[in-house]
Parts: sequence; C-alpha cells; structure tokens
Amino acid sequence: MTAQVQPIATIGLSNFKCFDQLELHCSKLNLLCGINGSGKSTVIQSLLILGASYRSRAGNNGLLNFLNSHCSLGSVADVLREGSSEYAIGFEIENTHIPGRWSSRAEYEEDSDGRLRPSGAFFGEDSSLLQRMPFEGAQAVVMADRTGPRSFYPSSHDLTHIETDKIELGRRGLLAWDNIRRNQRAPVDQSDPRIPDGHQVQLLGELVDSWLQSISPGSHLNLNEVEDANIVIAGYSFDQSGDVATRPYSADNVGFGLSYTLPVIAALLSEAGTLCLIENPEAHVHPRGQTKLGELAARAAKAGVQIFAETHSDHFMDGVRIAVREGIIKPVDVKFHYFQREGNTATVTTPEIDEDGRLSEWPPGFFDQTELNMAALLAPKGWNA
Repeated sequence: MTAQVQPIATIGLSNFKCFDQLELHCSKLNLLCGINGSGKSTVIQSLLILGASYRSRAGNNGLLNFLNSHCSLGSVADVLREGSSEYAIGFEIENTHIPGRWSSRAEYEEDSDGRLRPSGAFFGEDSSLLQRMPFEGAQAVVMADRTGPRSFYPSSHDLTHIETDKIELGRRGLLAWDNIRRNQRAPVDQSDPRIPDGHQVQLLGELVDSWLQSISPGSHLNLNEVEDANIVIAGYSFDQSGDVATRPYSADNVGFGLSYTLPVIAALLSEAGTLCLIENPEAHVHPRGQTKLGELAARAAKAGVQIFAETHSDHFMDGVRIAVREGIIKPVDVKFHYFQREGNTATVTTPEIDEDGRLSEWPPGFFDQTELNMAALLAPKGWNA
C-alpha cells in the first residue's frame, strides 16, 4: 500500500442510470446525501466501475463485465438512463494535480431481438495519463451489505474463497479484523490528525481502540488468530473508568453496531493517498457514535485520505460540521452533495460550508426531517401545516 492516489477533482457521468449529464466537483471529504433512489450509490458505483475498467484495460468487455457482475447492476438496459437519446454510457475523471481528463465510454446497438449489444468502447486521453490515474493506488471500499457479527472471521493467509477489494478489507468487510490484527503493532506518526484529542497513542491497535471507545464508550476489541484454521476470533470486552474490564464476549453475542463499525474505522485509518468509498457509515450505530465517525472522517481527510461517504445520518454530517468549526479540517476540504430526483433524472445541489460549520442553504429534504417532526409535535392537535 505504497502508491499514492491523486485526489479526484471532478467525476463526470453521462446516460448512466439516473444521470443525464453529471459533473460532480469533489474535495477531500465528500458526503453524498439525499433520499433513497436519488443517485448517491450510483456515484460510488461509477468510481468502482472506472477503477475496474482502468485496471483491466480490457476495453468494452472489461467495462461491461464489471457493470454486470461486481456491482450486480443487471443488463445494459437496466443502467442506461431511461429516455436517453443515444445508446452510450460515459464515465470520466479529472484529477487535482494532473492536467486533462481520463474517460471511458461504452456504446451499444439493438440486435434483431431488440436487445442492446456492445458495439464499441474507448478509453480517452493518452497512455501517459492512464498510467497516472488514481486507481493504481490503494482503495478502501466498505459497502452497505458488509458482514455483521460472526463467531470468527477469515484470515488473509487463505483468500481462496474471498473476493477481495484493494486494501484487504474484503468484499463485505470480512478481512477488516485480520487487517487490524496484522497491523496492530504498526507505529503511528504522532503528527497524525486521527489521534483523538487527549489520547496517548503509539500503535495502530491503540488508535483503533481509541476510536472504538469514542464511538462506543468502554468497548475494547480482542483479536486472536487460529493459524491452522486460517481464522481470526473476534471478541469485545467492556469497562468503565476505574472498573475492571469484562471478559471478552464473542462478536456474535454483542450486536451489530460494533461489527458494522470496525470496517469503517479500518478504512478511515488507511494510509495517506487512499481512495476511500463508504456506504452508510452510520449503520447500526448510536447517534453519539455516528457523530464521532463524522469527526474521524474529517480527520482522515486531513491526513490525506480522499473519502466519498454515502450517508442518511444528520449526526454523521454534524460530526463533520463540528470538525470544521473546531478547525480540524478546512471548509474548502469538505463538500456536501445533496441528490434529488425529478422523474427519471437526478440533480445535485452542493451547499457551501463556512468556518463555523454553517451551510449556505438547506434545500427541501436536506436533513430537515427533525425540524419537521418537531413542528408536528408542537402544533395543536388536528392542525395541518
């Protein structure tokens, strides 16, 4: 994991799912917000597709194979924007430090049965630019369908039956526990902004434990490898200030919150230069923990990890806003993208954030449900707004 990822400045999509023409301007930390079905996951999928098609260098077939298998998106007709005037899907990326854009485009035509078949594809720009695209570096991918509590997790010593991502977290986060176990003795740079305030941290394992306690106070991770079986047994112990910690409880006897959080923590503690894609970091986590995860995301972005996080959590968003207000991360390094859908086409609004963590606008539906609920509770019974 030594390659450096150049920050993505712009993502372009054309005729892909709900987007006619999208040009999404990005920063170090990008929050993708909006109601279900508004296009947030589509942006995450586009980055996975771009990376896969670039790495394969297999032209149209590599792009289509990824469209239909890794993301499970169905047929071409399922991902071609409804009402499109042409049978073509386009993706492009612009980097912060590299002039020019890299693009990938797949074209189709109808066969005699009315089905869409590949007719051509191309990769844009020249080979010198292709060799400097971000997908050569490390990627940390944490999907929404990640693994919950288990009695044990696989060791990366045997990956025969594991579909892995780029940074050894596994397709569903299965390898996060082994990733932490193998790297827990790695030293932590004392200038790393991901060291929580007031914590004394020397090793990566201690840093993981610090954030686990911040997210769920009193929680401690216990990991033991069974080499002959190629598994890692995970457990959690609990304590309070001044008390003796409990014995370790098996992960499958603790609940979903801690197990869902571990892959997110592992991804956000990746080395500088990593491209980090996270869906629903808040899943199964208490509001306090969601806010702390937002803070960790801000600190990770400051440490040099570029993050795209799809979230429905105002607590996660507030954690980022508080981090801006406290000077942990600069406003220019954060973007809140609000996705809305009008018919079969999605649009994106990007409010600006100032040094106090305040947003320039609150479009209808943008994390305003708490206020709407309070208004309904405070209004006289029978009164309709």
